[in-house]
Amino acid sequence: MDFEYSDKVKELIKRVTLFMEEHVYPVEEQMNKQTRELPWSTPPLMEELKAKAKAQGLWNLFLPLAYGEYSGGLTNLEYAPLAEIMGKIHWAPEIFNCAAPDTGNMEVLAKYGDEVQKKKWLEPLLEGKIRSAFAMTEPEVASSDATNIETRIERDGDEYVINGKKFYISGACRKQCEILIVMGKTDPDNENRYIQQSQILVPTNTPGVKITRPMTVFGYNDSPEGHAEVIFENVRVPVENIIVGEGKGFEIAQGRLGPGRIHHCMRSIGAAQRALDLMCKRVNERVVFGRPMIKQQSVREDIAKSACQIEQARLMTLKAAQKMDVAGNKAAKELIAMIKIVAPSMALDVIDRAIQCHGALGVSQDTFLAHMYAGQRTLRLADGPDQVHMMQLGRDLAKKSV
Repeated sequence: MDFEYSDKVKELIKRVTLFMEEHVYPVEEQMNKQTRELPWSTPPLMEELKAKAKAQGLWNLFLPLAYGEYSGGLTNLEYAPLAEIMGKIHWAPEIFNCAAPDTGNMEVLAKYGDEVQKKKWLEPLLEGKIRSAFAMTEPEVASSDATNIETRIERDGDEYVINGKKFYISGACRKQCEILIVMGKTDPDNENRYIQQSQILVPTNTPGVKITRPMTVFGYNDSPEGHAEVIFENVRVPVENIIVGEGKGFEIAQGRLGPGRIHHCMRSIGAAQRALDLMCKRVNERVVFGRPMIKQQSVREDIAKSACQIEQARLMTLKAAQKMDVAGNKAAKELIAMIKIVAPSMALDVIDRAIQCHGALGVSQDTFLAHMYAGQRTLRLADGPDQVHMMQLGRDLAKKSV
C-alpha cells in the first residue's frame, strides 16, 4: 500500500500550503471580526479570498474523478492531504469552494441531478456564487436512522407539498443560501423502509419555508453559516424538483456520506495537527516553575501521544480514501466507519491537551482551540453518531465469523 503522493499532488500541497500562509493565516482575526460584525452574510474578505483561490486554480478540488466533467481532477486519496491543510481553520475550506454542506450537495447534483437541476443549481454552486444546505435532521426523531424522519413530501398534481420541522441544518442561516436539499417521506406506508424517502430541491425563498432561529454549538452560533431550525408549512415546489425520483432519498443519502466522511476526517486531522503545532510552540516558550514546560515529563508524553494518534488517524483515513478510489464506497464502508469513529475523538484528545498546555488562554477567544474543540465535538454526532457506526461496524465484522 503506497501513500506516496504524485508530483501533481505534491505541487498542490505546496500551493495550498503557500496560499494559507500568505493569504489566510494573516487575516484569521480579521475574518473572525467580520463574521461578528456582519452576522449571517458572507464576509467581504471571504469573497476576496475566494477570488484569489479561484484565479490560482485552487477551486473545487474535492470532486473526485468519478464525477466526470464536473470533477476537480483528483481522486479521494489525492484530495485528502489538501482537505487536511484546509481543516486547520474551520472556515478555510470555503475559500477553495470545498466546504460542507455545499460539497455534499454538489456531489449529489453531479451524480443524481438531471440536466435542468445541474444548470440551475449545480453550476452556480460550482462557481461559488450561491450557498446551499441539506435538510435531513429532525428534532422529534432519531435522525441518525434516516428511515425515522417524519417530514412529508406529498404530490398534488404538478407540485409536491412539504410539511415538517428540521433542525441543525448547517448553512441555512446564511443570506447567500439559496437552495435546500430536503429529505422527507413520499411513501411512508411502504413495507420497505428504505424506499419511503425522497430528496427534493427547495429554494429558500419559497413561501412556507421558515428559518426560525440559529441553533448554537456550545454557545457558538457559527455565523455566517449557522445551524438553523427550519419549518416547512405547506411548501409547494414543482414535481421537477424531485431528485432522481420518488423513493430514492435513502440511496442518495448513503451516496453522499462516504466522500463527506473522508473530508470531515481529514479536516479533523488538520485541526489536530495545528493544535499539536501550537502546543509544541507554547511549551518551548512558556516557563513554569522556573523552567520551560517542555522539560516536564507529562508535557513530553502529551506531545508524543498526540503525534502518534494523528499519524494513526491519518494513515487510516488515507487507506479508506484509497479503498474508495479502487473499489468504491460500498467496499470501503468498514474503513469509512472506522475513521468516522476514530478521527473526531482523536482531534478532541489532541485539542484538549493543547488547551491544557495553554491554560486559560486555551479556552479563550485568543486561540482557535476552544471554537475548534466545539466543532470537533459536533462531528461525533454529525454524519452519524459514534454509537451508530460502532454498532453497524461490530455487526458487520462479527458476521464474517459466522
